[in-house]
Amino acid sequence: MKGGFPIPASGTHGSKPEVDYIVHQNLLSIKHVVSLQTRTLPMPHPLVPVPTPETQPFWDGCQEGILRINKCLTCGSAYFPPSPICPECSSTDVEYFDASGDATLYSYTIQQKPFFLWGSEGPRSVALVKLAEGPMLTSSIVNCEQTPEVLQLDMPLRATFVPFDEITVLCFEPAEQQS
Repeated sequence: MKGGFPIPASGTHGSKPEVDYIVHQNLLSIKHVVSLQTRTLPMPHPLVPVPTPETQPFWDGCQEGILRINKCLTCGSAYFPPSPICPECSSTDVEYFDASGDATLYSYTIQQKPFFLWGSEGPRSVALVKLAEGPMLTSSIVNCEQTPEVLQLDMPLRATFVPFDEITVLCFEPAEQQS
């Protein structure tokens, strides 16, 4: 025993050597496939959103300048992030709908050195925003000074859509800025 834990007598899993060999070969095969995939497919930066089949309608809406979120047809809840299952009642009877884009600022923090893909030198907010339809989401407040004097809690916001790397993302701006 080392450190109070028993060490298996044979193999890495305490099983027969031939079972360990098969497990080892399968792991090598998986590592080889993953290695080939990472060489042939360019990986996006981990902070750049990657649409999935379940989230594609949301991202299509962002590209079109429309905020699309899910609504459960069983319990009536609007929710975010996109999912094929309602987080309130677990129903799969859900659909996307075009939300109003109206929201309020619930909370925020100000980054003094924002991520380089935003293309801005100065401070940038990361905000918790409450949509008029009910869900809360994390976003950024744009088109205004990034100071506590301007970013007032409960201030009315409006959805806006901003290029980010090779995708369009949802942000918010003060409602009075919208024309």
